[in-house]
Amino acid sequence: MSDTQRFTGKVAFITGAASGIGRATAMAFATEGARLSILDRTEDPLRETADAVRRAGGEVLIVACDVSQPDEVERAIARTVETFGRLDIAFNNAGVENKAAPVADIDLDEWDRILDINLRGTFVCMKHELAQMVRQGGGVVINTSSGAGVRGVAGGAAYAASKHAIIGLTKSAALDYAKSNIRVNAILPGNIETPMMDRFTGGDIQKAIDLEPVGRLGKPEEIANAVLWMSADLGAFVTGAAISVDGGWSL
Repeated sequence: MSDTQRFTGKVAFITGAASGIGRATAMAFATEGARLSILDRTEDPLRETADAVRRAGGEVLIVACDVSQPDEVERAIARTVETFGRLDIAFNNAGVENKAAPVADIDLDEWDRILDINLRGTFVCMKHELAQMVRQGGGVVINTSSGAGVRGVAGGAAYAASKHAIIGLTKSAALDYAKSNIRVNAILPGNIETPMMDRFTGGDIQKAIDLEPVGRLGKPEEIANAVLWMSADLGAFVTGAAISVDGGWSL
């Protein structure tokens, strides 16, 4: 267990928790005392995360959920509240990368797939998370955007569009709920050591490293640390922010 227990008694809801940033963030919250509801599209990949959380002394609920489907998300929130009694922190992290192609060559089904998961999924989760937080009197929502949310990406229009839109959604929601004791922020990771980065580069990680001014990829744990800061009292005056954690990639 961590010497710091900032989240004892708090309940954190994390999507895309089976690997990468989601898994690292689940572990970080668990070591600081939070109870966790972890989501991904299928249950099996979540078990490794759940086992690691339990080894760290955490309490965890596994929920298989397609975040683009409102009924599934509503049930996931309901199960979380039934199990733990409340929802204090939501980290909307589920997302997918696009198949690289210039705009004129993007298949419409591929466009819809990216927007459904990355943007619609974030909105659907927020809709139900925020309703619960209003009922209980407060909470924190953090959405995963990207460095691609503030700059263009050749061959990545669908992904960049979804991540730009998440920032606008975040800022608008922050204003909607500023007087409801609810903070809403976005985190913008750069090139991070994750399975998604392996897929995006076709295994040629050096291509991603070459894009980073600091000369290395970020670690999922470095994103997790930023999420925890944004979720804790240390970030109590921060809402509507889009915070880059990207080694200077988006400058």
